[in-house]
Amino acid sequence: MINRFNVRVYFVLVNDQQDSILVADEIIQRKHYTKFPGGGLEFGEGLIECVHREAQEELQQPVQIIRHFYTTDFLVQSVFRPTDQVIPIYFLVSCDGPQQFKTTEKKFNFRQSIDDEESFRWVKITDIHPDDFDFPSDRVVAEMIRNSGLTFSGR
Repeated sequence: MINRFNVRVYFVLVNDQQDSILVADEIIQRKHYTKFPGGGLEFGEGLIECVHREAQEELQQPVQIIRHFYTTDFLVQSVFRPTDQVIPIYFLVSCDGPQQFKTTEKKFNFRQSIDDEESFRWVKITDIHPDDFDFPSDRVVAEMIRNSGLTFSGR
């Protein structure tokens, strides 16, 4: 039985060439996941503040918010806490200044295989596929990106 909400805030970061999206590969509870970067909204924090905090925590990168991209319109039950209903909210963002974080071309390219290990990689918009993502809301966002021809010029 679901008895709690868990608000998650994610960002869709498009690179300078406007042809790739940043994805995160992460180990959570000893399982490998591919997802969009972001995390949980903290009490007393606004959505925009959460995007900026998560970008700093995960990437050590300031970002500029371009616009709200998507909020789920269907029930998402937490994979990690079955009594939680997850409400994922996505924002389209760009780097504020030069890229300051490392990326890899290889999926799950970790120094160690331990919990909370995370690596980032750019995936061409034309190569984005919903099945590459592990969470249902990320799959919806991937499909939206695939179908939108997402670019900064078409904000």
